[in-house]
Parts: sequence; structure tokens; C-alpha cells
Amino acid sequence: MTINVLFAVLVLGGLGGVLALVLGGASQVLAVEKDERLGDVLAALPGANCGGCGYAGCAALAEALVAGQADINACPVGGEATAETLAALLGVERKKNTRLTALVRCSGGVRARRKFDYVGLPDCVAAMRLGEGGPLECPHGCIGLGSCVAACPFGAISVREDVAVVDHERCTGCLTCARTCPKSLIIPVPYYADIVVACSSHERGGVLRKVCDIGCLGCRICEKICKHGAITITDSLASIDYEKCVSCGDCAEKCPRHLIVDTNLDRGPRLLSETD
Repeated sequence: MTINVLFAVLVLGGLGGVLALVLGGASQVLAVEKDERLGDVLAALPGANCGGCGYAGCAALAEALVAGQADINACPVGGEATAETLAALLGVERKKNTRLTALVRCSGGVRARRKFDYVGLPDCVAAMRLGEGGPLECPHGCIGLGSCVAACPFGAISVREDVAVVDHERCTGCLTCARTCPKSLIIPVPYYADIVVACSSHERGGVLRKVCDIGCLGCRICEKICKHGAITITDSLASIDYEKCVSCGDCAEKCPRHLIVDTNLDRGPRLLSETD
């Protein structure tokens, strides 16, 4: 009986040893080599995990970077400094990175007509469910309940006079706010863009006047006054080509609605206290 037990133990032990050798060899043959730079690249990223780069988080971006599948300028939070560090770590040439900031394409707020007074959760999506376009007569207007404010991980957005405003000094361009806005009013613009058209309505002037006191009328004055061809009117709405804009401010000076503004350090729409 004892001999049988010992024999069984020896057989099982031998099989275990053989299997261990096989598995050990397989692990060496099938092992996926980890790039030694991965740890340094991950450490160079800011760790915000905001998703602004288009990846699930900083770890996913780091893997894409070392695999050569992502641009070193991909991180909007880290900006120029992070891009320079990544270029050095990965041994690649760094192209100039244009820092982006968010722009809320609405200046309405208290100057926009309302269909009804909303009473409920301070959430733009909830307000939208009570009627087409929410409580505003303008279907394109900012509801101003601050869903984007709650979503911003950097405290770069606030609501002023019932419209969301971005502090471009704090904004990293991650566009978490844009993914939250139910009306898709928030877009990226270059950090240096100090002439902005904060409106997204394509309604004709006669219709727009009935719903908002500041929205773009599509009057083409700005388009005609611009010496650089930087402004065009499409479907009754002005837009700026920042590759051509030199920030001369002529369009802002002539805009009859004071909609086009030279924001300088203030990326928000002109407040009532600042209008003529």
C-alpha cells in the first residue's frame, strides 16, 4: 500500500515537473515583449484620464504612443511641454502643436426668449426632454443649466447670465464639455483665437430677431469688411477661418449685434454690462 502511494506521488510529481518545464518554455516563446519606454511615457502624461486624446485614458494613449499609433501632440492637457518630453523619449521629431480651447457657440442667455420657465434638476438633458430644444425659443441656444460645468474636470466653465462661458486659461481642450452638451454647441478653436462668433443658429434674420437679441443675422457686414477673407456666411451664420484671421478686430467693430467680439483674455460672450 505504501509503495503504491509513493509510486503515485512520484508519477504525479514527475508529470508536474514536465508540465512546468513545458509551460515555462511556452511562456518564453509566446511572451509579448513590453517596450521599456512605456513606463517613462506613461509617467510623462498628466494622468487626467479625460479622454480628450481619443483614447480610454493615459495608459491607453501611452501604449499607442510607443506603438507609433498616436501623435505626440495627442494629449490636449499636457500641451507643448508634454509633447516635447514625449518627443525626446520616443526619439521622434515634434511638429508644432496648436493648443485648443473650447468655445460655446451661443451668446443668448438672458437675451434669448423663453418658451417656459424650467423648474427641475439643474441638468440640460433633463430640460431638453420637456420640449423641443428645451425652454428656449431658439432651438440652438445654450440652456445654461451647467451640465458642461459639472463635467469639466478642470473647472474651466461657468454659467454667466444664463449662458455657459469658457475660461480659456484653465481650459485644456479635452472637450469633455462638448461630449456632455446635448445641443453640441461646444467646439474646439485655437488657443490664440481672440475673435469669436458665439452663435450656432442658422435661422434667417427675421426669424432670429424674434427669439434672440444677439444672435447672428447673416447680414454679411463682417464678411464684406474683412480684408483677409477670414469670414464667410453659410446658411445665415458667420464663421471664422483662423488660418486667415489676423485678429484686426474690424469685424467685431462693425457687427451690428455686437455678437462678434474681440475676447482677448475673456473667451466668453459680451455681458450686458459691457454692451453699448
